[in-house]
Amino acid sequence: MNIFLYDHTFDGVLTAVFDAYNRHTFPDEMLTEGDSLPLFHDELYTVITDEEKAARVWRGLQKKVSASALGCLTQSWLSELPEMGTLLFRYIRKAFDSPRSIETDFADPDVLRLAQIWKKVDWERTRLMQFARFQKAADGTFFAPFEPQYNALPLTIHHFRDRFADQPWLICDLKRRYGFYYDLHEVTTVYFDDKDSRPAHLISGMIDESLMDADEKLFQQLWKTYFKAICIKERLNPKKHRQDMPVRYWKYLTEKQR
Repeated sequence: MNIFLYDHTFDGVLTAVFDAYNRHTFPDEMLTEGDSLPLFHDELYTVITDEEKAARVWRGLQKKVSASALGCLTQSWLSELPEMGTLLFRYIRKAFDSPRSIETDFADPDVLRLAQIWKKVDWERTRLMQFARFQKAADGTFFAPFEPQYNALPLTIHHFRDRFADQPWLICDLKRRYGFYYDLHEVTTVYFDDKDSRPAHLISGMIDESLMDADEKLFQQLWKTYFKAICIKERLNPKKHRQDMPVRYWKYLTEKQR
């Protein structure tokens, strides 16, 4: 069994593809530092990520699959699943070696699995846009926290930039300790320190009343009242409700707060 160690980056996977073809040795598994190694393996090769090598592989891929398939690759990477390095390597190798496009060959288990992962990440992207609940701070900034299952927040930023272009906002992934800040001109990526040095709202996801806009509490109460008013008790279906609005999102939904 051949093992490639890489730095768990997308460019690292692309570099591994370049090195594998250059060495004529292909990995059975892609692992990162700290992963448990198989008890028996023939070779352990460490991949040094190289942007030029990665770019050459990407340019080659552009000739083998469509732009939508390339988007599927990059979006699936955001799933952060442990298998993604090995899965992407196998997919890319098959794309290069096949005389025709493999992107719709769902009889291939790797193509099918990648499509399934892409669908899950894309569904997470949709839910983030659906369940965004902004809190207005005293300085006029609108704050929205998330803890998505997959790292899908970057896929939503164009939507929020277009939808809320007239107001400053900070949208955060509290689980991964980063977010995006829009100042009415451009969107900037921001990163958070450890919990001990972070403001309380970047831990709890809720702005303290002392930092809220004067009318924020009123608007939150109005939204809760509206949500309660449109609820038809005779048609309550808790199972369907949890399916459409998973419980893991309730933590930051205004209408779910007491």
